[in-house]
Amino acid sequence: MAAALAMFGQKWALRVIWELRVGPLNFRALQVACGDVSPSVLQRRLHELRKLALIEKIPRLGYRLSARGERLFQVLVMLNKWSADLRAGPHLDNNVD
Repeated sequence: MAAALAMFGQKWALRVIWELRVGPLNFRALQVACGDVSPSVLQRRLHELRKLALIEKIPRLGYRLSARGERLFQVLVMLNKWSADLRAGPHLDNNVD
């Protein structure tokens, strides 16, 4: 888990996963979708994410989430919901002793 958290703590790693949620993107489209990421940083993140088998490269289409990447995205959706609930404020559970 620590290795995964270290990887996802790197700038742009989670953003690439997020942008690929809608389907395949080529390098240029992914760079545009990610905002101001430099080509060299994007290339590094793509290499790292491919090495972890979270994304795959498809000839003529670009990059897409692998099955493993899709599972990660579902975890991120749950984490996003959890963090939104956390931002909504503390909720007291009257059933806790």
